[in-house]
Amino acid sequence: MADFVIVGGGVYGCGTAWELAKRGAEVLLLEANEIAGGASGGLGKRGVRANGRDGRELPLMRLAYEQWPTLHEEIGAETGYDRQGHLLLIERPQDLAPAKAQLWLQNNQGIPSRLVGYEELHEMEPMLSERVQTAVFCPNDGIADHTATTRGFAAAAQKLGAVVREQTAVTTIEQQHGRITAVITHHGERIPVGKALILLSNHHVVTVLEQQFGVGLPIWTLLPQVMFTQKLDPMPIRHLIGHAHRTLAMKSHPTGQIMISGGWRGRWNEVLGRGETQPDQVAGNLAEAVAVYPSLAETAVAEADASRLETVSVDGIPIIDHIPGVENGFFGTGWSGHGWAIAPAITQLLAEWIWSGEEKLGLLRPFSYRRFSL
Repeated sequence: MADFVIVGGGVYGCGTAWELAKRGAEVLLLEANEIAGGASGGLGKRGVRANGRDGRELPLMRLAYEQWPTLHEEIGAETGYDRQGHLLLIERPQDLAPAKAQLWLQNNQGIPSRLVGYEELHEMEPMLSERVQTAVFCPNDGIADHTATTRGFAAAAQKLGAVVREQTAVTTIEQQHGRITAVITHHGERIPVGKALILLSNHHVVTVLEQQFGVGLPIWTLLPQVMFTQKLDPMPIRHLIGHAHRTLAMKSHPTGQIMISGGWRGRWNEVLGRGETQPDQVAGNLAEAVAVYPSLAETAVAEADASRLETVSVDGIPIIDHIPGVENGFFGTGWSGHGWAIAPAITQLLAEWIWSGEEKLGLLRPFSYRRFSL
């Protein structure tokens, strides 16, 4: 038996395990495959970005800003964090007014942001297309290595006494009188749950809640595409790049390559049982990058991947709450492709809620399952 059983070995499961272990809790983390084997792993680095984020997430991002620079010291492992600053590029006049409104919101939520005019912008990014007129600049944004950080969280939790078991899928959850009493693994092993069960296995959560508890979620899955260019010298981009109307995100990588993403998608291959890239999506993503950085016109794609399922909620932000009707069950899912940056903040707040029985700061309330009901 463990006091707290966590299902899911991504950044949320591993981060929450570490946070609970820090508080002296007895923690067991169960992962169906391997740590960082899903959306928390894969190519490149992920953006630690507040710029353009939903207003309900900005207080979490403000907290995460304080955590990321020293997180490697806290967990005793490299996170690859690099504060580069983020530019949300604007080409069209009609995108300027919404950008100014977002700028106002970010500054009022304690996220330093400013509008950058044409001359300054092109000094900051000399190889940028002349079509790009202005940008919202968020200097505290950056990038971090998602795979290394997730595995670092797991190792740090283990050092504090947490037990991490890979290749252990949960198939059944036992309940009695409104409480979870045990989980059954695919090996047929029954593991008693002492104080709480926390479901953080991303797309698996949706199926478990529906099948085991009769709870539906307004969430679907997709396969985000990421790709690396060949090595470039000189590196044409200097900041983390987003765009007001193009489906585009760009970041430099220590290898001298550019990681290009932003919302292009792969497809599920039923025969292979995994996601794969689509040639038109790879070409489309590269074309958007070339439109903004013309010097990339002759650049080749060295690697592309769309094998890792992500969950997207109907309103674009996560769902984090008690399992309805269950006293000692919690869940989090629907990270919508941008949950990475706020992970340290959410795992800290979630662990404190589970440990103390109270969500004291109220920062997770906007993500409640109850927001979808009258």
